[in-house]
Amino acid sequence: MPQRTAPASAPPSSVRVALALGALYLVWGSTYLAIRIAVETIPPLTASAVRFLIAGGLLYAATIRTGDAAGDRPGRREWRDAAIVGGLLLAGGNGLLAIGERTIPSGIAALIIATLPLWVAILGRLFFGVVLSRRILAGTLIGFAGVAVLVGPTGGAGDLDPYGAAVVLLSPVFWAVGSLYSRGAHAPRRPLVGTAMQMLAGSAILFVLAAASGDLAGVRPAEVTRASVAAVAYLVFVGSLVGYTAYVWLLRVAPISLVATYAFVNPVIAVLLGWVVLAEPLEPRTIVAGAIIVVAVAVIVRARGGESRQPAPDEVVEPG
Repeated sequence: MPQRTAPASAPPSSVRVALALGALYLVWGSTYLAIRIAVETIPPLTASAVRFLIAGGLLYAATIRTGDAAGDRPGRREWRDAAIVGGLLLAGGNGLLAIGERTIPSGIAALIIATLPLWVAILGRLFFGVVLSRRILAGTLIGFAGVAVLVGPTGGAGDLDPYGAAVVLLSPVFWAVGSLYSRGAHAPRRPLVGTAMQMLAGSAILFVLAAASGDLAGVRPAEVTRASVAAVAYLVFVGSLVGYTAYVWLLRVAPISLVATYAFVNPVIAVLLGWVVLAEPLEPRTIVAGAIIVVAVAVIVRARGGESRQPAPDEVVEPG
């Protein structure tokens, strides 16, 4: 008697994929605006530490008992590498971004952070021997030309705060190192568990840095506005939980080349939201530099779209 085979699960509808992708664009594009509002009255390292403590705690509690809970338990190696990756991505990358957004517009910060694929390409070539195709090399050169246009001094009133710009310029470097390290890191096979561990570890490091730097002592509860509290809540529940859940789902059901388009769509959304909500200046230089950077990122992402290896979720995470 022939055995029955279980029917294959139907692929998700194009409408569901489009809705999830649109949510990813909007959610991760809006995190820069939320960070800018949060750090107006909450010190940046403390705000980031609280954000990832709550998000990581909720995500860990929700996922640690799901899937192969018995055979995929995190051990010392997993927690060690989670601390390294979380320290680089969240304490280094996100912490620096939050510090920089105190003095530079959120849209400008998003455009600078959009250079992450450029840094991944450069550092991958320097330290991991990754061969760069001509398209990736061209995209990298174009991208840094856009950054030069964006942050270069003009002698006018529109010049960026040099300290804030320098801090944000360092952020994608930390993200690139963390992303490259995560490729060989020991992590649970369940992506959301690994992400929760990184959030918790990154939060612990952020709290230590906040205490050591005086950031934590600078919290003035009476001065914290409802808008800043709401922004932190948005970052926790929408930016970290909803956004990343949509991202992981899309990686499972959609082509990586389609999912990766968030890298050059999010900066555009961030610039527009900063202009509309916070009246951040939208100068011709910002538009030109932003267009150059977005084109460069699109070139690199499209070039990598032809690679056969599907990246793990931990390798490509939105810095905001």
